[in-house]
Amino acid sequence: MRGSSWNRRTVQRLRQALISTVGSMKIKLLLCCCIGFTLIALASRASDFMGWTNHTAALERFSDSRKGYSIVMNTWKRYDLLKQSISHYSRCPRLDSIHIVWSEPSPPSDSLRKFLYHIVQLNTRDGRQVELKFDINTEDSLNNRFKEIKDLRTDAIFSIDDDVIFPCPSVEFAFDVWQSASDTMVGFVPRMHWVDPTKGDKNHYIYGGWWSVWWTGTYSMVLSKAAFFHKKYLSLYTNEMPASIREFITKNRNCEDIAMSFLVANATGAPPIWVKGKIFEIGSTGISSLGGHSEKRTHCIDRFVAEFGRMPLVPTAVKAVDSRNIWFW
Repeated sequence: MRGSSWNRRTVQRLRQALISTVGSMKIKLLLCCCIGFTLIALASRASDFMGWTNHTAALERFSDSRKGYSIVMNTWKRYDLLKQSISHYSRCPRLDSIHIVWSEPSPPSDSLRKFLYHIVQLNTRDGRQVELKFDINTEDSLNNRFKEIKDLRTDAIFSIDDDVIFPCPSVEFAFDVWQSASDTMVGFVPRMHWVDPTKGDKNHYIYGGWWSVWWTGTYSMVLSKAAFFHKKYLSLYTNEMPASIREFITKNRNCEDIAMSFLVANATGAPPIWVKGKIFEIGSTGISSLGGHSEKRTHCIDRFVAEFGRMPLVPTAVKAVDSRNIWFW
């Protein structure tokens, strides 16, 4: 009796253990199935999360107008510098066109035109077709560099002075950065503004030059002497920005770059993006070399704040760095 009783208890225990094991295996199998279905669902939806649902958009990420950029170059009676700059930038891979802002009393000479056209043609023998145009202006005004250009084939404008050179890889990297934030300004030359503590209110400001940026690591503008921005801002600058600001700039021959920074910041509510790049200044003179330059710029900021009715500039400490080319960043 005892043996049979012990056998029955053993069988019952084995049966319970088996039932428990089977139940545990069912639960694990169910969990595995759930996980498997979840992974399959995520895999099928991954393209949605990554923005790849539209395969056509993936293959053609940007429209033709986004694949390249146009240079708008400001110049004034510095033909040797102009030749150097055009010779350099016409080699940049994604350059689509060059527009020379010409505000001199006399039109460009035939010899200058011929030389520049030849240089551009010489530097684009790899199948690219870079267009070179002179945008002739009858009035000598710094506003001319931001006049609307009707036949631009690209959304991106690289505004550059004729006396500064950036290596093409730096320009191409800045263009990549601009494509990720095409409503803002992306440039190489940062500047800052500060509330003037001596005025007793928050409606007066001080213009901060490069050393202010270097000391604090903060900036609120990138100057248009070397910056990317969307072509739509040319229309806003020319047609919608208060005419009194353009008149002030023409009269004082200064601060058109600050006005553009105000315009873009006012439209976006966002800061610009400073791209680290090595600058080669091939010129020796300019407006910034004149006495009282910072004081004039401070006056411009206060004037523009009054015109806009507020301070639109947004300070930031963000800097875009191409980490592929440097060890420490």
